[in-house]
Amino acid sequence: MNDTWGVSGPTFLLWYLAAVVAVAVLAAVHRRSLFAGTRGAHVDKLGPQQLAYLNGGDRLAVYASLGGLRGADAIGSAPDKTLWQSGPLPSGVTPLDTAVYNAAGRRIRAREVFADQWVRSALDQLRAGLEQNGLAVTAAQLQAARLWVVAGVALVLLGIARLMAGLVNGKPVLFLVFALVFAIIVTVKLWQSTRWATGAALRGMTELRRRHDYLSPRQSPSYATYGAGGAAMGVALFGAASLYTMDPAFAEEAEIQRINAAGAASSAGGSSCSSGSSCSSGSSCGGGSSCGGGGGCGGGGCGG
Repeated sequence: MNDTWGVSGPTFLLWYLAAVVAVAVLAAVHRRSLFAGTRGAHVDKLGPQQLAYLNGGDRLAVYASLGGLRGADAIGSAPDKTLWQSGPLPSGVTPLDTAVYNAAGRRIRAREVFADQWVRSALDQLRAGLEQNGLAVTAAQLQAARLWVVAGVALVLLGIARLMAGLVNGKPVLFLVFALVFAIIVTVKLWQSTRWATGAALRGMTELRRRHDYLSPRQSPSYATYGAGGAAMGVALFGAASLYTMDPAFAEEAEIQRINAAGAASSAGGSSCSSGSSCSSGSSCGGGSSCGGGGGCGGGGCGG
């Protein structure tokens, strides 16, 4: 029986896996270059909400504002999940604080505050400043990084075509199915992967977390000890879990999601297959050894 497309199963499988790994590695290298940021950029002088955006985007920035306003006794929450103004707006607040405080004055539900017009405007202003300073990843950079999805989709379609042709040709395709699943996982990761901070910002925030470790939820910080500024910084650097540590009743009533700050480990690497090493082992047919001998693969035709 002739080889499908004139290419033997083991040979196709070897080159197919090599192509998938190459796309993953090249995408990771491209992302590292795109997201490098401005050399010498510093995060030391950023406020909690700016740091929160770099660590978790719009949602964490709003949570940092909520934490600071709650720590200053400016807002509270009600059993019906709405926010309310429990005190005057403190001095030295940011535009985002003002927008969130005004939204609380309208008894808005906490989970709906992100859609408030003035909150969105303040977030846009915050994001633009960080992007101009080379600290935040822009939408254009993310779009450029996701162009690698096109290559991933092309490989998935090639794998599907080979699978169908192999089935029609009566060839065993078990290992090709595994390789195709691997290609789909890589493609999905390339599409889903996102980040807010550039590499320059991530390096600075790692040091900030070390210096502010006393605000980590595992240290059980409290409003009484660290006040509004500490509450906001704790959320910014360690995620919304800090609010549950400092004020569990407010966090529960405000429907705060327990999101963690992204951190260097989860944000810097991009795709989980970026290094190539963990991906290349995705199939036992990568080197052709278990296919070429035909053991359990039907005469070496395990690639269709």
